Amino acid sequence: MESDTQPAKTPPAYEQIKRYVIRQIEAGTWRDGDMIPSESELVKQFGVARMTVTRALRELSGERVLTRVQGAGTFVAARKYEATLVEIGNIADEIAARGHRHRAHVLSLDESRDPAALEALGLAHGPAFHSRIVHYEEDEPIQHEDRFVNPAVFPEYLKQDFTQYTPNQYMVRVAPIQRAEYRIFAQQADAALRRLLRMEIGEPCLMLWRRTWVGTQVATSVTLSHPANRFQFSGSF
Repeated sequence: MESDTQPAKTPPAYEQIKRYVIRQIEAGTWRDGDMIPSESELVKQFGVARMTVTRALRELSGERVLTRVQGAGTFVAARKYEATLVEIGNIADEIAARGHRHRAHVLSLDESRDPAALEALGLAHGPAFHSRIVHYEEDEPIQHEDRFVNPAVFPEYLKQDFTQYTPNQYMVRVAPIQRAEYRIFAQQADAALRRLLRMEIGEPCLMLWRRTWVGTQVATSVTLSHPANRFQFSGSF
């Protein structure tokens, strides 16, 4: 019987160069302010046309991963939030601010070809990266995080230890969010979610769905679920 499975398509050359640059930054090989190899060196390294390298570096500059200085070279951009960027709250910091201990239990960390997730991330082809994590305040489960991630923005995502830091903390270091959209709503949790969050039958679940961008690329799509009797959203602007 013939299989319907199609072989994974090789990313275009400019995308491979972008991923290479991001990997060097994530690994700490290239740090804030470091000059990266010249276009000529990258052309030789990857065996591609100069216009391919130029496109990769131009897009990374537009996404604020790199800074290009005419006559001087291309440098790793400083990884800092700016006033114009979107600030996303971090559950570990929120719990610490209340004087409590945060811990995380990683349920899964793998690839996904979920059609709805790929559509939300704007990916024509999979896979996306997928993580499911339960966050605890002391010993009470307070949040279930169901996150899909664009591999082009965070290529090293699956290698992270999210018991030591949250996905939010990791992503802020790699590529600060510049735009976000979200919805807050309440709904009944299914049996699996009730077990994870130790909720009673009929207890409402407070949900936040959020999609974020880095530059022109959708970076993540996440659904955060909370037991309504133990959690509330608050903020000011």
